[in-house]
Amino acid sequence: MRLALFADIHANRQAFAACLEAARARGAERLICLGDIVGYGADPDACTALVRERCEVCLVGNHDLAALGELDIAAFSETAKVTAEWTRERASEETMEFMRGLSPALSHDGFGLFHASPRDPIWEYVLSVEQAEAGLDAQEERIGLIGHSHVALFFTRPDSTPRRGYAHGAQAGDGALLDVEEGAWLINPGSVGQPRDGDPRAAWLELDTDESTARFHRTPYDIEAAGAAILAAGLPDSLAERLLVGR
Repeated sequence: MRLALFADIHANRQAFAACLEAARARGAERLICLGDIVGYGADPDACTALVRERCEVCLVGNHDLAALGELDIAAFSETAKVTAEWTRERASEETMEFMRGLSPALSHDGFGLFHASPRDPIWEYVLSVEQAEAGLDAQEERIGLIGHSHVALFFTRPDSTPRRGYAHGAQAGDGALLDVEEGAWLINPGSVGQPRDGDPRAAWLELDTDESTARFHRTPYDIEAAGAAILAAGLPDSLAERLLVGR
């Protein structure tokens, strides 16, 4: 079974549509979204409709919760606050109703799914070995799939040393292939709609359960069109500009 994992779509219709097409071309049979469908981008309804149509499982992210008014946005950046309020005012009731029914964490087909991390599925950014060690301790499943940081990366700990101090990890570029047959894992596909690892191409993950492999993918998309949509919506210029540099 080939799974396609998407995280942090952030209302970027152009990026998500390109990733869906790339996953179809790779033979993905089941699609999963790890949350943050909305926020930052200009097409919350279109992206939510695609998730509803194509993804068999979807989590809720902190930006989704912010748009719903279910999360205090005091800690958000100014651009994040602006887009949360914009989305709350513009998104359809159908979009809102769909997001209200989602959870930030699930166990699905033997995998742990978390928007942010196993110990804090809404807020924690897993970017260090120390954070990964805590997440590996907290998760019940051997393989956890996470989003939120917008960075394509992985952390792993061998089965022979199931305790802290032995985990390691790295960022993952386009085409990086992991053998996940053994050991404990935390894997982040990177962001579909707003990458922050220096590569502006949309990111997603292909998980082959028969081969026990995980492959990272980067997919080109029409960044100029996504940026133009942000500007036309009256959202901050910086949200369009950052798409060009992947930061």
